[in-house]
Amino acid sequence: MTFSSKLKAAALASAATLGTFALAAGAPALAHDHGKKAEKSQPNIVEAAMGTGVHETLVAAVKAAGLVDTLASPGPFTVFAPTDDAFGKLPAGTVDTLLQPDNRDALRNILTYHVVPGSVTAADLIGLIERHGGAVTIETVAGEELTASRFGDTIAVTDAAGSTTVVATADVKVSNGIIHVTDGVFLPG
Repeated sequence: MTFSSKLKAAALASAATLGTFALAAGAPALAHDHGKKAEKSQPNIVEAAMGTGVHETLVAAVKAAGLVDTLASPGPFTVFAPTDDAFGKLPAGTVDTLLQPDNRDALRNILTYHVVPGSVTAADLIGLIERHGGAVTIETVAGEELTASRFGDTIAVTDAAGSTTVVATADVKVSNGIIHVTDGVFLPG
């Protein structure tokens, strides 16, 4: 079973458990609807990235790749979101080249390499890392793999090119998933 299949199974089991708990606790239907309204008031992945002030390059790339509707959809998704400074670490001209219409497929592949299906919290990642002996392989929406490991309280993610990126801010909860802010850009193999 792949990591992504395990996550989907775990999410379904959690949802079933929560549903059973709500029924057993006699939760009124109105309370359930109220929770949905509160959830909808949260920004989605794209809206949250637009509001940070440090993800302008990511937002421009998502728009250029035609992924706005996908990342604004219900998901859920976990996005490892590189900051503007992270994109600035790429070789000069890389971002400008990727943003050109002729490079849309390459840009889309890079961006979907930063997305994992489901809502994966830092605690989920740490638990998986510990259960797998210090590192866990994660399958991305792009169909390629990342490797997550832990250094003290820091989660590090290594891409197919062998570059290691640190999760600078974890668990930004949004209406359609979770964002983990990273200090680097993942490059697929």
